[in-house]
Amino acid sequence: MVKYAWLIPVFPLVGFVINGLFGVKYIKKKAHLIAVPALGLSWLFSILVFLDVLHGHTGTLEFFDWIVSGSIHIKVAFLIDQLSAVMLMVVTTLSFWIHVYSIGYMGHDPGYARFFTYLNLFVFFMLILVLGSSYALMFVGWEGVGLCSYLLIGFWYERDSAANAGKKAFITNRIGDAGFIIGMFTLWYYLGSLDYKVVFERAHMLSPEVVTIATLLLFVGATGKSAQIPLYVWLPDAMEGPTPVSALIHAATMVTAGVYMVARSNVLYNMAPFSMEVVAVVGCLTAFMAATIGTSQYDLKRVLAYSTVSQLGYMFLGCGVGAYAAGIFHLMTHAFFKGLLFLAAGSVMHAMMDVLDIRIMGNLRKWMPVTAATFTVGALALAGIPPFAGFWSKDEILAHTFYTGHYFLWFLGTFTAFLTAYYTFRAVFMTFTGRDRIPHEISHHLHESPKVMTIPLIFLAFGAALAGFFGLKNPEHKPYFGAFLAPVIQEYHPGAHEAYHEAQAVVHGAAAAHGAHEAVEAPHGEAAHEAVKAHEGAAEGAAHEEEFPEIVLVLISVVAGILGITLAYLTFLKKALDPVVLLKRYMWPLHKLLYHKYWVDEIYGALIIWRVVDLAYVSWKFDQWIIDGIVNGASWLTKTFAWVTRVATEPFVVDGAVNGAAELVRTGYRVFRRIQTGLVENYMLYMVLGLFLMVTVYIFINIL
Repeated sequence: MVKYAWLIPVFPLVGFVINGLFGVKYIKKKAHLIAVPALGLSWLFSILVFLDVLHGHTGTLEFFDWIVSGSIHIKVAFLIDQLSAVMLMVVTTLSFWIHVYSIGYMGHDPGYARFFTYLNLFVFFMLILVLGSSYALMFVGWEGVGLCSYLLIGFWYERDSAANAGKKAFITNRIGDAGFIIGMFTLWYYLGSLDYKVVFERAHMLSPEVVTIATLLLFVGATGKSAQIPLYVWLPDAMEGPTPVSALIHAATMVTAGVYMVARSNVLYNMAPFSMEVVAVVGCLTAFMAATIGTSQYDLKRVLAYSTVSQLGYMFLGCGVGAYAAGIFHLMTHAFFKGLLFLAAGSVMHAMMDVLDIRIMGNLRKWMPVTAATFTVGALALAGIPPFAGFWSKDEILAHTFYTGHYFLWFLGTFTAFLTAYYTFRAVFMTFTGRDRIPHEISHHLHESPKVMTIPLIFLAFGAALAGFFGLKNPEHKPYFGAFLAPVIQEYHPGAHEAYHEAQAVVHGAAAAHGAHEAVEAPHGEAAHEAVKAHEGAAEGAAHEEEFPEIVLVLISVVAGILGITLAYLTFLKKALDPVVLLKRYMWPLHKLLYHKYWVDEIYGALIIWRVVDLAYVSWKFDQWIIDGIVNGASWLTKTFAWVTRVATEPFVVDGAVNGAAELVRTGYRVFRRIQTGLVENYMLYMVLGLFLMVTVYIFINIL
């Protein structure tokens, strides 16, 4: 089935083309009959390809040359391996059920056909991103999902808030993409290719400085696409789009792109320890900062939005400490429970007439039992409570963080787990339990969502509950998920990095002795084999070191989650702790700081946005007074010169010349008119005089 993997992105592309050409005018409210089956076929083929890869069948599907110019040779090709197979399953599974859910959620929207058109295009570009065999093709998908996010976040463009959110997402991502482009071309400049296989085979040719710069630049792109400090500000505002879009962006597509890119580039990052430290620190700080903000938000979707930013931080923390497989595992489990939570929030929004303020909710489980139950399952997974999916992947990241010596990051990650459980169940208790605080004009409208919306919730709830079991350990004490990804992801261990560089010294020694050709081949020879053995030895040693205290780390993480839930229970359900009193007496400044999201948007506005506006104003004035002044001055000089010319010269020179010529003709006319007498004897006299004059002149000339 691997050879048919090219059909997976083709199906949503066909759906986009059909609905794009005929949806608005002809298909209209039947657009889902094109879009949903297209995703269903992509999901089916993804399952078949995944099963094929599970049996060891991988490969590259080459289609045609895309760019051939000088030393640049880029092909359009798809890479089918363990990592891309996992991403295919995540993207198509979540996207299919979100498409199904959208039938009910968007049923009364006038932009129904346009919505499904954009949705299909979004999935197509994400599939291109994960299937591409080179950074160049990844970049096509990378930019494509950025475009679609702009279209879908600003879907209700008649609202200023939605239009502004779309522009904010688009511009913020362009900043990150600039770093990605520079990093990509840095690799091409030094390695002569953007193909993954070639880049990773030649990576040993890069100096430590170059590989560090390249990986940091690539990570700048990831901070934009995956909403990390400092470019995370667009993601919470993305809630202005329809809820299925929020689910798609947060769970299955755009925000996972940065994590996938870093994991795909694990060979490069393993060679750049400083870059890995940056990735880990930024990820951990983002996770903590977003979690603190989530504790003080009252908009249900914004609580979930900041939880996404926080969980993405966990994924980058995993990648930064070398646990790439754990990062991808968390990406997969997060897709299930975050997709579930957003769709359940949409179900609440559907019943509450678009109200999302959890302060005026309460006891919604009475009217919406399926939504309440599935949301709680997703919340337990997000809080990291065993045996739900989030527990397995998050704890694997935290354990690896601890065992690589990043103790402060481990502590911060564990405290973030406490905050996550707290704000998640704060939302659960305020929304679905306790006293009914719903306004009368809304309460009579409350009802459970239709089956077309609840069936996807139930399916994703099973995923949120069970997907974590892929993280169980095999007889070799390695997680099944990590073992599956092992052929394409080399976990990083600090002891192996020095061994690798020692082997590199052997390689360069061989290069000096045998020439450049042997130097290129050496990494595939004995020297590199020694590096791999050293790497595996370090990994094996680390594995034995982990066995004893691992249960302790797990218990600490679980206790942190339970304490967070307990605090939320005592505060918002049992009312044993009055949050108003606590805030006003002890934590009001802190609450204000968190509620206003550290004033980051305001700081960006004051330091960057308004300074750009000021610069635009100065540029406008410069254009008005200098550029336009020069043009207008030249025009004034021309007009003045024309006036002076007209006043000073025209009456005397131009008119004088014309009038003088006329007067000369008139005078000549008068003279010659008198000569013309009409008498023959006068004419004979003129002839004699003329002849005499001619003879005189002739004689005079000859004598001289």
